[in-house]
Amino acid sequence: MGLDMMKRKAPGHLSDDARRWWRRLIAEYRIDDPAGLLLMQTAMEAFDRMKAAAAEIARDGQTVRDRFEQAKPHPLLATERDARAQLMAALKALNLDLEPLRDGPGRPGGS
Repeated sequence: MGLDMMKRKAPGHLSDDARRWWRRLIAEYRIDDPAGLLLMQTAMEAFDRMKAAAAEIARDGQTVRDRFEQAKPHPLLATERDARAQLMAALKALNLDLEPLRDGPGRPGGS
C-alpha cells in the first residue's frame, strides 16, 4: 500500500458506518489534500456523534422526566442537532455537490 493510500485510510476511531461513508466519499470526490482529509474526519466524527445521540433518543424517547416528574426535551436533542449541523457544514466546506441532478423539468437547484 502506497503512501497516498495510507493517508486516505479512515481514522480507526470512526464507526463502521462512518468508515464506509469515508471510503465512498474519498473515492467518489477524490479527496486527498490535507485540508480535505481533515474536513472529512470532522464530518465523519459529527456523523458518529449524531447517530449515537439519535440512538439514545430513540431508546429513551424525545422527552424525559425531570426530578419533579415534569416532561422536558431529551438533553441529547441539542447534541443531535448540533452534530447534524457540523456534518452538513463540513460537507459544504468540501464543496460536495449535495443537490441531486435533475434530468427533467422543474426549478433549477439553488432557487
